Amino acid sequence: MYETLTYTGGIHKHEEMNELIEDLGGFILQETTSQMDLVLTLAVPIEDVKMVESKAKELLGKVKIAPMAGTEIAIVAPTLARQHLPHSACDISEYLRRYGAKDNMIGLARGAGKEISRISEDEKNLIAEHDLAVFALGSFRECITNKTHLFDDIDIPIVVTGAPDLDVSELPGADAYVGGLGRIPRRLKRGENIRALRKLVEVVEEILDNKRREMADDPPIVPSILVKTEIENQVPAIQEVYSPVPVVSQLDGVRVKLDYEKFHEDIADVVVSDYRLGDISEIKKSFMYDYTMVKLLPETSII
Repeated sequence: MYETLTYTGGIHKHEEMNELIEDLGGFILQETTSQMDLVLTLAVPIEDVKMVESKAKELLGKVKIAPMAGTEIAIVAPTLARQHLPHSACDISEYLRRYGAKDNMIGLARGAGKEISRISEDEKNLIAEHDLAVFALGSFRECITNKTHLFDDIDIPIVVTGAPDLDVSELPGADAYVGGLGRIPRRLKRGENIRALRKLVEVVEEILDNKRREMADDPPIVPSILVKTEIENQVPAIQEVYSPVPVVSQLDGVRVKLDYEKFHEDIADVVVSDYRLGDISEIKKSFMYDYTMVKLLPETSII
Protein backbone atom coordinates (compact mmCIF):
# COMPACT_ATOMS: atom_id res chain seq x y z
CA MET A 1 0.00 0.00 0.00
CA TYR A 2 1.12 3.52 -0.80
CA GLU A 3 0.65 6.73 1.16
CA THR A 4 0.16 9.91 -0.85
CA LEU A 5 1.98 12.99 0.42
CA THR A 6 2.68 16.60 -0.52
CA TYR A 7 6.21 17.91 -0.05
CA THR A 8 6.72 21.69 -0.01
CA GLY A 9 10.23 23.11 0.00
CA GLY A 10 12.88 24.95 -1.94
CA ILE A 11 14.59 24.12 -5.21
CA HIS A 12 17.99 23.80 -3.50
CA LYS A 13 18.97 20.11 -3.15
CA HIS A 14 15.48 18.95 -4.12
CA GLU A 15 17.08 16.21 -6.24
CA GLU A 16 17.93 14.48 -2.93
CA MET A 17 14.21 14.12 -2.20
CA ASN A 18 13.58 12.83 -5.74
CA GLU A 19 16.35 10.24 -5.35
CA LEU A 20 15.01 9.09 -1.97
CA ILE A 21 11.50 8.61 -3.39
CA GLU A 22 12.92 6.56 -6.26
CA ASP A 23 15.07 4.45 -3.89
CA LEU A 24 12.01 3.70 -1.73
CA GLY A 25 10.08 2.45 -4.75
CA GLY A 26 7.77 5.45 -4.69
CA PHE A 27 6.46 7.74 -7.42
CA ILE A 28 6.30 11.46 -8.09
CA LEU A 29 2.73 12.15 -9.22
CA GLN A 30 3.16 15.86 -9.88
CA GLU A 31 5.96 18.41 -9.65
CA THR A 32 5.21 22.14 -9.57
CA THR A 33 7.90 24.83 -9.48
CA SER A 34 7.21 28.50 -8.76
CA GLN A 35 10.36 30.65 -8.76
CA MET A 36 12.40 29.13 -5.88
CA ASP A 37 9.56 27.08 -4.38
CA LEU A 38 8.82 23.44 -5.16
CA VAL A 39 5.70 21.34 -4.51
CA LEU A 40 5.85 17.57 -5.02
CA THR A 41 2.82 15.30 -4.90
CA LEU A 42 4.19 11.83 -4.29
CA ALA A 43 3.34 8.28 -3.28
CA VAL A 44 5.60 6.07 -1.17
CA PRO A 45 5.13 2.77 0.70
CA ILE A 46 3.35 3.42 3.99
CA GLU A 47 6.23 1.97 6.02
CA ASP A 48 8.67 4.51 4.51
CA VAL A 49 6.75 7.71 5.30
CA LYS A 50 9.00 8.46 8.30
CA MET A 51 12.07 8.46 6.05
CA VAL A 52 10.46 11.02 3.73
CA GLU A 53 9.51 13.19 6.72
CA SER A 54 13.10 13.00 8.02
CA LYS A 55 14.55 14.03 4.64
CA ALA A 56 12.03 16.89 4.38
CA LYS A 57 13.11 18.16 7.80
CA GLU A 58 16.75 17.97 6.70
CA LEU A 59 15.94 20.04 3.59
CA LEU A 60 13.89 22.54 5.65
CA GLY A 61 10.74 21.51 3.82
CA LYS A 62 7.34 20.26 4.98
CA VAL A 63 5.43 17.05 4.34
CA LYS A 64 1.72 16.47 4.87
CA ILE A 65 -0.74 13.74 3.97
CA ALA A 66 -2.50 14.34 0.64
CA PRO A 67 -5.56 12.06 0.75
CA MET A 68 -6.85 13.25 -2.64
CA ALA A 69 -3.58 12.73 -4.51
CA GLY A 70 -3.92 10.40 -7.46
CA THR A 71 -7.51 11.48 -8.12
CA GLU A 72 -9.07 13.71 -10.78
CA ILE A 73 -12.10 15.77 -9.79
CA ALA A 74 -14.48 17.81 -11.96
CA ILE A 75 -15.71 21.16 -10.58
CA VAL A 76 -18.90 21.86 -12.53
CA ALA A 77 -20.62 25.26 -12.75
CA PRO A 78 -23.98 25.69 -14.53
CA THR A 79 -22.53 28.25 -16.95
CA LEU A 80 -19.35 30.09 -17.83
CA ALA A 81 -21.16 33.36 -17.06
CA ARG A 82 -20.07 35.56 -14.17
CA GLN A 83 -23.10 34.75 -12.02
CA HIS A 84 -22.02 31.11 -11.74
CA LEU A 85 -18.37 30.43 -12.46
CA PRO A 86 -16.19 32.88 -10.47
CA HIS A 87 -15.47 33.07 -6.75
CA SER A 88 -17.03 30.03 -5.06
CA ALA A 89 -16.33 27.53 -7.86
CA CYS A 90 -12.78 28.81 -8.33
CA ASP A 91 -12.08 28.79 -4.59
CA ILE A 92 -13.47 25.25 -4.28
CA SER A 93 -11.10 24.19 -7.05
CA GLU A 94 -8.10 25.88 -5.45
CA TYR A 95 -8.91 24.48 -1.99
CA LEU A 96 -9.16 20.87 -3.21
CA ARG A 97 -5.77 21.22 -4.90
CA ARG A 98 -4.22 21.86 -1.48
CA TYR A 99 -5.15 18.30 -0.55
CA GLY A 100 -3.54 16.74 -3.62
CA ALA A 101 -6.48 16.59 -6.05
CA LYS A 102 -6.04 17.27 -9.76
CA ASP A 103 -9.21 19.14 -10.69
CA ASN A 104 -10.73 20.50 -13.88
CA MET A 105 -13.16 23.42 -14.11
CA ILE A 106 -16.16 22.68 -16.36
CA GLY A 107 -18.76 25.28 -17.28
CA LEU A 108 -21.91 23.94 -18.93
CA ALA A 109 -22.96 25.51 -22.23
CA ARG A 110 -26.69 25.89 -21.39
CA GLY A 111 -27.00 25.74 -17.62
CA ALA A 112 -28.37 29.23 -16.92
CA GLY A 113 -31.81 29.53 -15.35
CA LYS A 114 -33.68 27.05 -13.17
CA GLU A 115 -36.30 26.38 -15.86
CA ILE A 116 -34.12 26.21 -18.97
CA SER A 117 -30.86 24.70 -17.68
CA ARG A 118 -29.59 21.80 -19.79
CA ILE A 119 -26.62 19.46 -20.01
CA SER A 120 -25.53 17.66 -23.19
CA GLU A 121 -24.52 14.00 -23.47
CA ASP A 122 -20.96 15.02 -24.33
CA GLU A 123 -20.79 17.12 -21.16
CA LYS A 124 -22.08 14.19 -19.10
CA ASN A 125 -19.55 11.86 -20.67
CA LEU A 126 -16.73 14.32 -19.98
CA ILE A 127 -17.74 14.64 -16.32
CA ALA A 128 -18.06 10.84 -16.00
CA GLU A 129 -14.38 10.45 -16.94
CA HIS A 130 -13.43 11.81 -13.50
CA ASP A 131 -13.28 10.09 -10.11
CA LEU A 132 -15.79 12.51 -8.58
CA ALA A 133 -17.68 15.65 -9.55
CA VAL A 134 -18.54 18.71 -7.45
CA PHE A 135 -21.53 20.66 -8.79
CA ALA A 136 -21.20 24.23 -7.51
CA LEU A 137 -24.79 25.51 -7.58
CA GLY A 138 -26.46 28.66 -6.27
CA SER A 139 -28.01 30.39 -3.30
CA PHE A 140 -31.69 29.44 -3.52
CA ARG A 141 -33.30 26.14 -2.53
CA GLU A 142 -35.66 26.00 -5.50
CA CYS A 143 -32.88 26.80 -7.94
CA ILE A 144 -30.83 23.88 -6.61
CA THR A 145 -33.62 21.31 -6.36
CA ASN A 146 -34.81 22.16 -9.90
CA LYS A 147 -31.38 21.38 -11.37
CA THR A 148 -30.98 17.77 -10.25
CA HIS A 149 -31.43 16.68 -13.88
CA LEU A 150 -27.91 18.00 -14.49
CA PHE A 151 -26.39 15.08 -12.56
CA ASP A 152 -29.04 12.49 -11.70
CA ASP A 153 -27.77 9.94 -14.26
CA ILE A 154 -23.99 10.51 -14.13
CA ASP A 155 -22.33 7.32 -12.96
CA ILE A 156 -19.67 8.72 -10.61
CA PRO A 157 -19.98 10.12 -7.06
CA ILE A 158 -21.61 13.57 -7.09
CA VAL A 159 -21.20 16.24 -4.39
CA VAL A 160 -23.46 19.30 -4.64
CA THR A 161 -22.68 22.64 -3.00
CA GLY A 162 -25.01 25.58 -2.42
CA ALA A 163 -25.92 28.24 0.12
CA PRO A 164 -29.01 26.86 1.96
CA ASP A 165 -29.16 23.88 4.30
CA LEU A 166 -30.57 20.92 2.38
CA ASP A 167 -30.87 17.21 2.98
CA VAL A 168 -29.19 15.14 0.30
CA SER A 169 -32.43 13.15 -0.06
CA GLU A 170 -33.90 16.24 -1.78
CA LEU A 171 -31.30 15.90 -4.55
CA PRO A 172 -31.79 12.67 -6.55
CA GLY A 173 -28.47 11.49 -7.97
CA ALA A 174 -26.29 13.31 -5.43
CA ASP A 175 -24.14 11.40 -2.96
CA ALA A 176 -23.65 14.38 -0.62
CA TYR A 177 -24.58 18.03 -0.17
CA VAL A 178 -22.48 20.77 1.47
CA GLY A 179 -24.14 24.06 2.38
CA GLY A 180 -22.67 27.52 2.93
CA LEU A 181 -21.10 27.69 -0.54
CA GLY A 182 -23.53 29.62 -2.72
CA ARG A 183 -22.88 32.43 -5.18
CA ILE A 184 -20.70 34.88 -3.27
CA PRO A 185 -19.28 37.95 -5.11
CA ARG A 186 -15.91 37.79 -3.33
CA ARG A 187 -13.19 35.34 -2.35
CA LEU A 188 -14.13 32.74 0.28
CA LYS A 189 -11.89 34.03 3.06
CA ARG A 190 -14.25 34.50 6.00
CA GLY A 191 -14.56 32.05 8.85
CA GLU A 192 -17.86 30.54 7.80
CA ASN A 193 -16.54 30.09 4.23
CA ILE A 194 -13.40 28.30 5.39
CA ARG A 195 -15.47 25.99 7.61
CA ALA A 196 -17.69 25.13 4.66
CA LEU A 197 -14.64 24.38 2.49
CA ARG A 198 -13.22 22.14 5.22
CA LYS A 199 -16.54 20.30 5.40
CA LEU A 200 -16.41 19.81 1.64
CA VAL A 201 -12.91 18.32 1.93
CA GLU A 202 -14.10 15.91 4.63
CA VAL A 203 -17.04 14.79 2.51
CA VAL A 204 -14.95 14.32 -0.64
CA GLU A 205 -12.26 12.39 1.26
CA GLU A 206 -14.87 10.07 2.79
CA ILE A 207 -16.46 9.33 -0.60
CA LEU A 208 -13.06 8.67 -2.22
CA ASP A 209 -12.04 6.40 0.68
CA ASN A 210 -15.27 4.43 0.26
CA LYS A 211 -14.56 4.11 -3.46
CA ARG A 212 -11.05 2.84 -2.70
CA ARG A 213 -12.46 0.23 -0.31
CA GLU A 214 -14.92 -0.94 -2.97
CA MET A 215 -12.10 -1.24 -5.50
CA ALA A 216 -10.01 -3.23 -3.00
CA ASP A 217 -12.54 -6.10 -3.26
CA ASP A 218 -11.66 -6.50 -6.95
CA PRO A 219 -8.65 -4.29 -7.72
CA PRO A 220 -6.80 -3.82 -11.00
CA ILE A 221 -3.75 -6.05 -11.47
CA VAL A 222 -1.44 -3.00 -11.37
CA PRO A 223 -1.94 0.34 -9.57
CA SER A 224 -2.66 3.44 -11.63
CA ILE A 225 0.37 5.30 -10.24
CA LEU A 226 2.64 2.58 -11.65
CA VAL A 227 0.87 2.83 -15.02
CA LYS A 228 1.46 6.59 -15.01
CA THR A 229 5.19 6.11 -14.40
CA GLU A 230 5.61 3.43 -17.07
CA ILE A 231 3.79 5.50 -19.72
CA GLU A 232 6.06 8.45 -18.95
CA ASN A 233 9.12 6.18 -19.28
CA GLN A 234 8.09 4.18 -22.36
CA VAL A 235 6.21 6.66 -24.59
CA PRO A 236 8.75 9.22 -25.91
CA ALA A 237 6.05 11.64 -27.11
CA ILE A 238 5.18 12.40 -23.47
CA GLN A 239 8.42 14.39 -23.22
CA GLU A 240 7.03 16.85 -25.78
CA VAL A 241 3.85 17.61 -23.82
CA TYR A 242 4.11 21.03 -22.21
CA SER A 243 1.24 20.55 -19.77
CA PRO A 244 2.39 20.46 -16.11
CA VAL A 245 0.75 17.01 -15.76
CA PRO A 246 1.02 15.12 -19.07
CA VAL A 247 -0.27 11.92 -17.45
CA VAL A 248 -3.01 12.39 -14.83
CA SER A 249 -3.48 9.57 -12.33
CA GLN A 250 -6.99 8.48 -11.35
CA LEU A 251 -8.21 5.84 -8.92
CA ASP A 252 -8.81 3.31 -11.70
CA GLY A 253 -6.69 4.58 -14.57
CA VAL A 254 -4.92 7.54 -16.14
CA ARG A 255 -5.65 10.36 -18.58
CA VAL A 256 -2.82 10.70 -21.11
CA LYS A 257 -2.56 14.09 -22.78
CA LEU A 258 -1.69 12.68 -26.18
CA ASP A 259 -3.95 12.49 -29.23
CA TYR A 260 -5.82 9.18 -29.21
CA GLU A 261 -5.68 8.55 -32.96
CA LYS A 262 -1.91 9.03 -33.13
CA PHE A 263 -0.74 7.41 -29.91
CA HIS A 264 -3.27 4.88 -28.57
CA GLU A 265 -1.33 1.94 -30.05
CA ASP A 266 1.92 3.12 -28.44
CA ILE A 267 0.13 3.44 -25.11
CA ALA A 268 -1.45 -0.01 -25.47
CA ASP A 269 2.02 -1.54 -26.00
CA VAL A 270 3.40 -0.16 -22.72
CA VAL A 271 4.55 -2.98 -20.44
CA VAL A 272 3.60 -2.70 -16.76
CA SER A 273 4.82 -5.46 -14.40
CA ASP A 274 5.12 -7.89 -17.33
CA TYR A 275 1.59 -7.08 -18.57
CA ARG A 276 0.80 -5.32 -21.84
CA LEU A 277 -1.31 -2.32 -20.91
CA GLY A 278 -3.79 -2.93 -23.72
CA ASP A 279 -4.53 -6.39 -22.29
CA ILE A 280 -5.39 -5.19 -18.78
CA SER A 281 -7.24 -1.97 -19.54
CA GLU A 282 -9.78 -0.28 -21.78
CA ILE A 283 -8.16 2.43 -23.90
CA LYS A 284 -10.51 4.95 -25.48
CA LYS A 285 -10.73 8.52 -26.76
CA SER A 286 -11.38 11.12 -24.09
CA PHE A 287 -14.07 13.78 -24.42
CA MET A 288 -11.40 16.29 -23.39
CA TYR A 289 -9.32 17.51 -26.35
CA ASP A 290 -9.18 14.00 -27.91
CA TYR A 291 -6.81 12.89 -25.16
CA THR A 292 -6.42 9.18 -24.39
CA MET A 293 -8.22 7.57 -21.45
CA VAL A 294 -6.85 4.38 -19.91
CA LYS A 295 -9.30 2.63 -17.57
CA LEU A 296 -7.79 -0.37 -15.76
CA LEU A 297 -9.96 -3.49 -15.70
CA PRO A 298 -10.65 -5.28 -12.41
CA GLU A 299 -8.66 -8.44 -11.86
CA THR A 300 -11.65 -10.80 -12.10
CA SER A 301 -12.66 -9.49 -15.53
CA ILE A 302 -9.22 -10.37 -16.90
CA ILE A 303 -8.83 -13.79 -15.30
